[in-house]
Amino acid sequence: MSDNETVPPAGPRGAPALPEAARKIASGYAFTGPALDLGALLWDGACRADAPVRIPLAVLNRHGLVAGATGTGKTKTLQLIAEQLSAQGVPVFLADVKGDLSGIARPGQHNERVRRRSADVGQEWAPAGFPAEFFALGGLGHGIPVRATVTSFGPVLLAKVLRLNQTQEQSLGLIFHYADTKGLELIDLKDLRAVVAFLTSDEGKAELKDIGGLSGATAGVILRSLTAFEAQGMTDFFGEPEFRTADFLRTAEDGRGIVSVLELAAVQDKPLLFSTFLMWLLADLFHDLPEIGDADKPELVFFFDEAHLLFDDASRAFLESITQTVRLIRSKGVGVFFVTQTPKDVPGDVLGQLGNRVQHALRAFTPDDHKALRATVQTFPKSAYDLEELLTGLGTGEAVVTVLSETGAPTPVAATRLRAPRSLMGPVDPGELDRAVRDSSLHDRYAQAVDRESAYERLSAARPAEPPPKPAPARARQEEPSLVDQVVGSGMFKSLARSVGTQLGREITRSLFGTARRRR
Repeated sequence: MSDNETVPPAGPRGAPALPEAARKIASGYAFTGPALDLGALLWDGACRADAPVRIPLAVLNRHGLVAGATGTGKTKTLQLIAEQLSAQGVPVFLADVKGDLSGIARPGQHNERVRRRSADVGQEWAPAGFPAEFFALGGLGHGIPVRATVTSFGPVLLAKVLRLNQTQEQSLGLIFHYADTKGLELIDLKDLRAVVAFLTSDEGKAELKDIGGLSGATAGVILRSLTAFEAQGMTDFFGEPEFRTADFLRTAEDGRGIVSVLELAAVQDKPLLFSTFLMWLLADLFHDLPEIGDADKPELVFFFDEAHLLFDDASRAFLESITQTVRLIRSKGVGVFFVTQTPKDVPGDVLGQLGNRVQHALRAFTPDDHKALRATVQTFPKSAYDLEELLTGLGTGEAVVTVLSETGAPTPVAATRLRAPRSLMGPVDPGELDRAVRDSSLHDRYAQAVDRESAYERLSAARPAEPPPKPAPARARQEEPSLVDQVVGSGMFKSLARSVGTQLGREITRSLFGTARRRR
């Protein structure tokens, strides 16, 4: 070394000081207020524990995206963020598609991999479990049942799961409008079938005359779709007691936020249903929560896994409602993180509202993969990295990060080695999970389905008992009317349809997605 050369100042533990470009990146994450620790900066092939990458707690209601190819560590990233939110008193909702997030309730296990990672990123790792509640759609799986009434679910979301086209969706909205104005709550699917059948009967057609009418062909499609939907075992998801989404916004006695884990492994083969149900939960939260503006920390952070399923084949009305929900729910203190493989899975109007980004590795094996890679790079701010090369070379548990600073400005793009979760990285024993569910204070409220008297049961019971008719000659015999035909053809249904119009105080109003705004 010559006399004119200087030795760069040493970093912690004798490590060389950060180069100027890396120091600029690190300075973008030097927040003064409460923040979550994501990991440490990767620069020039080395992990720099002296350059932590963080996200301010106050900006987590500005939404986010966690993306990456299968097997790159997205689930562990969710777990890492959820743990730290809980520790800072923020409730969390996790959609557990693969069934391996239940371990967040139990302390993790120290091993060589955890030791190496924690040493790399400067993490003082200690095992810890976090307060958790476990839920399951319709009770299918290990969890407290989550159900919705058909009235609350609304026509737009229901049209999505029934795979109706735009015209059929509008007709379904007409049916809901009729039921709402008449004060007819649709508790389960058989209630809806009965109303559809009535409105297409000779007696019911006059009821729709003043609001546009309903074609028999479209009604027939809706009825067939409902029948097929029920035949696939979907009836368990609709009914009572209806889940109160306010139960997601709870803290434990020690002040930590409760992590609500919705197990979806049992309905993995019904992706359209569970993704739409997640949107109902989010829309219901939007309806019920008051405006709070910007706060020191979120009221809830909602992780929406397998987000691409929500947008596949979505109608224009559906996409507009998603965009509006994401835009407005921020002011109610709810942060939404979409979890998917690439940013292109999320429509541009929604993606533009996601201020926090954790992008895991992408694969580039095909021309479509390369196209997706280039599109992903274009969604990031200008960077000191070659992002195309970086994104294909990241290891498991590494990601490219950019978040919003405390002032709301984007931070520099930072290649990051993420911290290790402190809780168990895997599922807990099913027996232990079932015990936790039974011991929950929410179990008795939701465990037992209730089929209270509703339109269908009332109309069926109202049919007067008649002696069986004499057998008709073979030529005159006709097919027995269906149960729905019997119900809607009864005098009680006709009388009810005439009388409910006088129940002016019971009309149901709707908001985003056509979901009911009034808690029943």
